Amino acid sequence: MTMTPLRRRGAALATVLSAALAITACGGDGDDTGDATAKTRSVEADNGTIEVPADPQRVATIGNTTLPFIDIGGKPIGVTAESDSDVKLLPEDQQATYAAATILAPSADEVDMEKLASLKPDLILAQIPDAEFELIKKRLEAIAPTVFFGLDTEWKALADGLAGAGNLTDRFGQQKAEFEGKVTKIQETYRKIIDETSFVDVNRWASSDPGTFAIADIGCSEIARDDVGMDFPQAAAGADPLAWTSLPFEQIGSLSKYDVITYPVDAKGQPTEPFVPVVETNTWKALPAVSSGRALGVFCPGNNAYGSVVRYLDSLASVLATLPATK
Repeated sequence: MTMTPLRRRGAALATVLSAALAITACGGDGDDTGDATAKTRSVEADNGTIEVPADPQRVATIGNTTLPFIDIGGKPIGVTAESDSDVKLLPEDQQATYAAATILAPSADEVDMEKLASLKPDLILAQIPDAEFELIKKRLEAIAPTVFFGLDTEWKALADGLAGAGNLTDRFGQQKAEFEGKVTKIQETYRKIIDETSFVDVNRWASSDPGTFAIADIGCSEIARDDVGMDFPQAAAGADPLAWTSLPFEQIGSLSKYDVITYPVDAKGQPTEPFVPVVETNTWKALPAVSSGRALGVFCPGNNAYGSVVRYLDSLASVLATLPATK
């Protein structure tokens, strides 16, 4: 399961903001003509009303906007770097798109403004912490129209905003419809299981301390819980996510109170490397869910774009189909 600290920091407690772009056609001379020849559009984002090209051709992406923009068909000319592990989870065509872009910096607060300006972007998309944006806002806006989203912008609203600003609404609409269709099919096919089963999602990351794991209430299990309606635990309102608390292996046995356990696997269905120490423990092997075939390895290539979420839903549906009776 992929969760970079920046990507999930605000999204874990996010509510849908008004950052989803409201688009109105504007004539290139400033007149609100609303016709097909319009050269610019006004979009609403967290940094106000921004005039953007009607059909931007040279888009730079900063922070969390890169992978979601590529996911909806965007081809950025400049990006801030993504981790190798995240890039490897992309479909091959998207990996090629990312590789073709100029790397502007390892992170948003280190963007090489001269390099960015030399690319001559006609639009800049950014999702970074508010404080970081304020430090570079004027320099970005001096280079090209800049559309900014705060970290609290929920992933669907971010995808909507990026599609609107980048004029990629057709691809976005198709992805959204596919997502909604798969959610509905899972709900209809596995309604009894969803209604009668308690689930828990467990994870372990490369950065986890030795001998620890976590109950993951952020990441792809958010989709299963909030969109599909599955019974996964989550933190109380206003509290830190459960996923932020490292639990010692000695507490693996506490998972026995759940009917079904989900855990992270790679694209080949094998436990992810950081999670292998968990499945190798005798305590894990002794769990009722594990011994009875109710521990499900689910592939989560990401949870911040429709394309990656659809791949997660496909994996979720395939393992639910193997689930024996839970009662």
